[in-house]
Amino acid sequence: MDTKELLKKVRKIEIKTRRLSDHIFGGEYHSTFKGRGMTFSEVRQYQYGDDVRNIDWNVTARTNEPHIKVFEEERELTMMLMADVSGSEFFGTETQFKNEIVTEIAATLAFSATQNNDKIGLILFSDDIELYIPPKKGRSHVLRIIRELIEFQPKSKQTNVAEALKFLSNVMKKKAIVFVLSDFMSQEYKHTLKIASGRHDVTGIRVYDKREEEIPNLGMVQMQDEETGEYMLVNTASKKVRANYAKYYQERVDYFKDSFTKSGAGSIDCRVDESYVKKLLGYFKRR
Repeated sequence: MDTKELLKKVRKIEIKTRRLSDHIFGGEYHSTFKGRGMTFSEVRQYQYGDDVRNIDWNVTARTNEPHIKVFEEERELTMMLMADVSGSEFFGTETQFKNEIVTEIAATLAFSATQNNDKIGLILFSDDIELYIPPKKGRSHVLRIIRELIEFQPKSKQTNVAEALKFLSNVMKKKAIVFVLSDFMSQEYKHTLKIASGRHDVTGIRVYDKREEEIPNLGMVQMQDEETGEYMLVNTASKKVRANYAKYYQERVDYFKDSFTKSGAGSIDCRVDESYVKKLLGYFKRR
């Protein structure tokens, strides 16, 4: 992709996702993810309706007029976006690939965090850590994150969610808001998820295509595994083949839901042909 085309794509995503974060998600994000506590702001004269427990008795005695201490939320937080860039993310039968939806969701969340003056970082992962961008503030930083999500070429096509969560725990020592965006066609991450969610506020966003849920009856078909690159002839007319695949797929979905529920983390299912706006808003309001 040449620079001109890349910049055009980045700008298009910025316009769409910034509009969403400005008009819809900014307030929801702020109310859902609270700051670390309250910090002293100023002392001012008492007004009718103020909480008498906040009266500053020293200033009141000195001025002979009641004054109160004003506190404000210590707002600054850190958001970590963890995006799966394995081969299975480059799949789609509707209008968009899964990785394109992942990019839009990540950009919307990032601009929502920017509105609240929070830092945003990025981890791109396959079965290894492909890229780590430390948390920073600002629009230019968010645009860099979007550029990486659009054009990054991973070294591996396989997935290891556990490895990504382990890396998160190693680099992020203070509590962060963490969104893991993947199709979660991976296993053996329950233990590392429990450790990560014990320290951070973790949400898994499972992005999937409805055509992945079952194999249609198309007779003998040559298929390629996007993660291993292996080609195979599959008899999709066989009920047993279709049933085995459906069972395999459902086991991965159940593992995702069970792992996130038992670890105390949040989870969202987002199909590529559905509105991720409704899914995110519904999730924020339920919390």
